[in-house]
Amino acid sequence: MLNSEALANLALLTMCYTYILIIILLSGKMADNRLISRKSARKFLHVMIGNLPFIIPFFTYNSFPLNFPFLVAAPFVLVTFFATPHSPSKRFYEKMKGLTGITEEGHQFGLVFYAVSYTILALFFSAKPYIVAAGVLPMAYGDASAALVGEKYGKRRFRIFAAKSLEGSVAMFFASFISLAVSLLFFSILYPFSIVDVLQAALGVALIAALAESLSPLGFDNMTVPLLSALTFLILSGGA
Repeated sequence: MLNSEALANLALLTMCYTYILIIILLSGKMADNRLISRKSARKFLHVMIGNLPFIIPFFTYNSFPLNFPFLVAAPFVLVTFFATPHSPSKRFYEKMKGLTGITEEGHQFGLVFYAVSYTILALFFSAKPYIVAAGVLPMAYGDASAALVGEKYGKRRFRIFAAKSLEGSVAMFFASFISLAVSLLFFSILYPFSIVDVLQAALGVALIAALAESLSPLGFDNMTVPLLSALTFLILSGGA
């Protein structure tokens, strides 16, 4: 029989699944009904899913062999892959029209890469969710800001591996830093570190995230930004 701690973790896991599915469906509906563009719907999905690290501290099963934050992320690697045109299940592909429409509008494997990087971070750092946040939030808030600002105000264009704008990269830097600084303030209440001690690391993360986004083509920023951002935070914070 499950004890109260196990039931609490299962309840929280169920809430996370429900939240993710609602965000996926809502993003698709808003795009289908032309309330926002499919690109904006994809960025909305990124941002809302990017808030999940704030839930991780409330899981008490957060390490091997019972890593519930990992269980939150891992299934969506398959879900997002099955929602691409390369899905082995056409029936699932048809049923997930909301997500497939958003995916097809952008890079087909972008959301898959996002789920993979999220899963990797949850696997190794669930016991220190601020490290997960250091990887995910620059992708969630930084990349969304870069896309929106770059599209509307981007005048100074450049291309290395993909077309970018200086204005978008600057927006990526500031949005990454601000979102991470706010998250670290939250996590400093729950974990034994000083927010002042890690702000320098947050600046380094924002810089690396902006560089990674500007150099990454074809949706690969969904992998490079989270993983390099988390690694940068680990190095600059001394392992936190």
